[in-house]
Amino acid sequence: MTARDRRAVGRAGEALAERYLVARGYRILARNVHLRHAELDLVALRGGALVFVEVRLRRGDRFGTAAESVDPRKQRRIAAAAAELLARGELPRAARLRFDVIAIDASREPPELTHFCDAFQVE
Repeated sequence: MTARDRRAVGRAGEALAERYLVARGYRILARNVHLRHAELDLVALRGGALVFVEVRLRRGDRFGTAAESVDPRKQRRIAAAAAELLARGELPRAARLRFDVIAIDASREPPELTHFCDAFQVE
């Protein structure tokens, strides 16, 4: 699979995750925000929480599941990127911050989506 194909698959996964979130009352504030530390896939607002969503898509579990791929190193990078975006002052104030992971198993038809709310904490 070429890099272009991987990007297209990734965009399709992010679009699926976005539709899922919007259907559940999330308001999407930003998509694919490129920052110094990492890219934030989706930033949403729901019920007083500002939610940073990492979308992971896998076509099998040979190298671990999609959720397992959000390891502590990746979590720290996402948190640093979120802090950088918050420092810009472009996002609304929220009562709390939350980090979610949406894992998509694309080996199934239709793809199976699992939403991990508050998937990790940042110290």
